[in-house]
Amino acid sequence: MADDGGLARVQRKMLAMAKAGETAMRQAMETGANEIVAMMKSLVPVDKGDLKLSIGWTWGKAPKGSISMGTLNATKGNAAITIYAGDDKAFYAKWVEFGTKNAAASPYFYVSYRANKKRFTRRVNTAVSKAVRKVWNGNG
Repeated sequence: MADDGGLARVQRKMLAMAKAGETAMRQAMETGANEIVAMMKSLVPVDKGDLKLSIGWTWGKAPKGSISMGTLNATKGNAAITIYAGDDKAFYAKWVEFGTKNAAASPYFYVSYRANKKRFTRRVNTAVSKAVRKVWNGNG
């Protein structure tokens, strides 16, 4: 007869690994999103500051009235962070990023995203791996 106590221990460890991995993933994604937003805010041209103040991130969909110009997903699972810019006051977010017929582009959004995307992915993967190993080795 199989050792049911051993199976229960393995199941508990697997659940703990999943929970630790998800927690680590979310923390790493938040850190990465904060870095991207900080870079965007440092690059965006400032007149009155409305556009700069409108830049942010959230879990899930962008706030009503803002323009979602990027979503970062975990490599596996359904966690998604949406990075956004613009609102009722800063409705011109895309015009600044891409330019218009009468104004040159001043990229701040996608350049920040592209500059940080690999680091973001690497940070998430590393954090999850470390968290899972820690639990597997009995240290978590």
